Amino acid sequence: MHAPNQFQQPLHAASLGKRALQGAAIALVLIAVFLLNAGAPDPRWPKFWMIRPLLVVPAAGAVGGIFYYFMDYLRYQGGWKKAVAILASLLVYLVGLWVGTVLGLVGTMWD
Repeated sequence: MHAPNQFQQPLHAASLGKRALQGAAIALVLIAVFLLNAGAPDPRWPKFWMIRPLLVVPAAGAVGGIFYYFMDYLRYQGGWKKAVAILASLLVYLVGLWVGTVLGLVGTMWD
């Protein structure tokens, strides 16, 4: 019996598109829940003011998912590198989500 070749195992458990979609879906759910609980909009805001946050925030979430995908290399090395990769992925996702929320809501709810 021979040892498994590291080149025979796939590096990524999921495709880049799947990770981007997962990040965008989480962000979309979060911003949708936030907007639904926001109450009545200010009459001075544009008529379709919700469209921008519903596009910008999931785009930021998709970028976070893409970053998670690219951190697979470190995660598969195990040990402290796995912990750093998970922490970095979480930090980049949360900061990106925050920045996306600010950019999506500026001029309306974020004054």
